[in-house]
Amino acid sequence: MAEGTSNSGGGNSGLAFIVGGLVVIVAVLAFFMMSGGFTHKKQVDVNISASAPKLPDAPKLPDAPKAPGG
Repeated sequence: MAEGTSNSGGGNSGLAFIVGGLVVIVAVLAFFMMSGGFTHKKQVDVNISASAPKLPDAPKLPDAPKAPGG
């Protein structure tokens, strides 16, 4: 048995860390570029003018019946 050998793969983990960081940076930059850039300011001007329709008058209720014996 060879006790002095070690296969930890340390070189590949460093490379994976660098590539992962680059992927994150590219994703963040793509998000900002697709959403209009860093200085894009949306200016929204909404003016809504609506008048309520005139409702018809309610019908007149009949007079209340008179109380018996009164």
